[in-house]
Amino acid sequence: MRLYCPRPVLDLFNGAGRPPERACHSAQLTRHEPGRTGARTLDDTQTTGAVPITARRSDYTEAAGKQDALSVPVEAPIAIETNGIAYAVMMATPIDLADFVTGFLMAEGLALVGEVGEVALHATENGEWGTGYVARVNLPPERLGPILERARRRVGDSSCGICGIEGVEAALRPLPMLVRRSEAPPKAVKRGLEAMREGQALGRRTRATHAAAFCDEEGHVLLLREDVGRHNALDKLVGALARADIDAGHGFIIMTSRCSYELVEKTVRAGCPLLVTISAPTDLAVRRARAAGLALAVVARDDSMLIVDPGPSFVEE
Repeated sequence: MRLYCPRPVLDLFNGAGRPPERACHSAQLTRHEPGRTGARTLDDTQTTGAVPITARRSDYTEAAGKQDALSVPVEAPIAIETNGIAYAVMMATPIDLADFVTGFLMAEGLALVGEVGEVALHATENGEWGTGYVARVNLPPERLGPILERARRRVGDSSCGICGIEGVEAALRPLPMLVRRSEAPPKAVKRGLEAMREGQALGRRTRATHAAAFCDEEGHVLLLREDVGRHNALDKLVGALARADIDAGHGFIIMTSRCSYELVEKTVRAGCPLLVTISAPTDLAVRRARAAGLALAVVARDDSMLIVDPGPSFVEE
């Protein structure tokens, strides 16, 4: 996921001749000079791509199930600076970040092979949300114009108006606490998974789409939406619930995808107390869910699922 950051870029356009060092003034980030940053300098070998969590395995019966260890990928905000200009904040796994930044700039058409300088990586701690990263790199001066123009055109896209360290923090703004817990029994989740497969008309035809379904607490699918993007599918579902005046607090959502932090946030804001996904979560998704009181059931397959604390009522002792 990319979160574009137009504010410092607009500052440059509003102040002709302003040096690029001030492009990140709103984020209190300056062009990288060794010894001047308060962030910890690091290289790719000091980052990790996975962390362990514990979950409880359920076989869809009323039995409590046993604790299970699960390694989940790390998801962290990466702020990219080019020539002192805060360009974008990306959500990524913090390994091989120099390769990521180089490839991103090339894929975006902002640089050619051999034009990307050394990538300076800096870690910034974000308390309970873990570590974010700032990646600073210099490109040839003739590339500055295209960078500014492309960034300015993105103001109307998925801009968040954030950058650098402040952007890393703003990307993880607080979520509301859910007011109720799920009352769906384990067998309802299994029933919902089975019914969801039958409802994926577009998925059966294309084998290329995601689905998001809302089930009542007995596991009956009330609404299902499909899209090539998992986020889009969930947005469609949340919109459909609102338009049909269905209370998302009395049921659960199933997604045919991994459990990313964006899906957690959308589910919480919809007021739904339980999110079920067929693949594993990221570490940030788990942290965000716990902070909001959202129950997660992940790696939900035919024979079992994993319940991540604070799980729904049917796994409480």
